Amino acid sequence: MTDDISNKVINIFKKHSKNKHADTKERVKSFAGFSYVRLDTDVNGYPFKEENLLDYAKDCRYIVKVMREKNGGVSLYSYNVPNDKLLDFLLMFRNNELSGTIIEIDKFLPRDLA
Repeated sequence: MTDDISNKVINIFKKHSKNKHADTKERVKSFAGFSYVRLDTDVNGYPFKEENLLDYAKDCRYIVKVMREKNGGVSLYSYNVPNDKLLDFLLMFRNNELSGTIIEIDKFLPRDLA
């Protein structure tokens, strides 16, 4: 997802309130307790291609920052997690295999798209 599309989605969520829809063609919807916006085209109006999105996802990496208490103080750990391992990494917290509080998840774009 390009920065333009990411910013567009973030702005839609910022404008959204429970009583009022965002003033755009897209509407914030909810499912399973989470809000989402569905995009069918990129910022140029072209439909997404599955192959391109999957290739893009293969190159994405995430830095997951986790706060932990250690020796009476607080430390911040930064984990470098490949896209295909992100859900496994998050499940390790859910299953108490890793402990701490996730502070931030930051995505690094593929080199050719940065």
